[in-house]
Amino acid sequence: MAKLGDTVMGARVLGARVAASQRQANPGGRMPLMEHLRELRNRLLKAITAVLAGTAVGLIPQVYGHLWRFIEHPFLQAEHSDHAKLIVIGVFDPFMIRVQVAFYFGLIISCPVWLYQLWAFIAPGLYRREKRWTYAFAFTAAPLFLVGATLAYFVMSRGLRYLLALAPSGIAVYPTISNYLSYFQAMLLGFGLAFELPLALVMLNLVGILTHERLRKWRRIMIFSVFVFAGIASPSPDPLTMLLLAVPCVVLIEIAEILIWANDRRRANRPSMYAGLADDEPSPLDLGAEPRDEASLR
Repeated sequence: MAKLGDTVMGARVLGARVAASQRQANPGGRMPLMEHLRELRNRLLKAITAVLAGTAVGLIPQVYGHLWRFIEHPFLQAEHSDHAKLIVIGVFDPFMIRVQVAFYFGLIISCPVWLYQLWAFIAPGLYRREKRWTYAFAFTAAPLFLVGATLAYFVMSRGLRYLLALAPSGIAVYPTISNYLSYFQAMLLGFGLAFELPLALVMLNLVGILTHERLRKWRRIMIFSVFVFAGIASPSPDPLTMLLLAVPCVVLIEIAEILIWANDRRRANRPSMYAGLADDEPSPLDLGAEPRDEASLR
């Protein structure tokens, strides 16, 4: 038994030395194609497992009951009579709707897991500055999306009330649950993504694609488009609904314009490495490129 224990200990030490030598020989964290595919497979399996676990939680009757009350709340606020009810028209529709709601619930609550798996797969190939941009984007995009989706949730009932009231007198409105879920998802997703527009403008400026001069030319068109989108998504004749959705997005666009202006001004004041060079003089090499991190996220 003592010899067997010594053999196992020696194998562990040898394996550790081999792994250390491989890391020293491969400081850039590079791996062959098959290793990348295995890494991708493992990351996908972990992400899918997390989503399925969250979906299983959403299928629990008590959890599903709370989820459905949350989804149904805007419709209940919108209708004021017994002539507007949500219905199903297929035998399997109740089951499929339950699975659909549980899946989206699992997708949301498991987002820390599958987002980490995505980040762990792409992070080893990024430079440090690219990672800083990615961190800034991730920690800004999530709150902006939640703000847009929350506003859409609370003003959704106004648009629904107006749409239901368009039916002629004596006509009962019976939208299917699938139709209502499509409207519910489109509202949350549409305004969540609309609130990402200012962040996208700032990121385009950071990578050198969008300048303040160009943004100033597009500014009126973007603001007009925001109000048009808010008016279409919330068809209520009450202007308050459109303003509640459009004004915060316009304010964010103005903040993004200020940040872009400041970044362009900072770039203009930075000395150029090509200044003072003659036409036949070779330009200097950029030796300040940051190396990629050595360790990959496991």
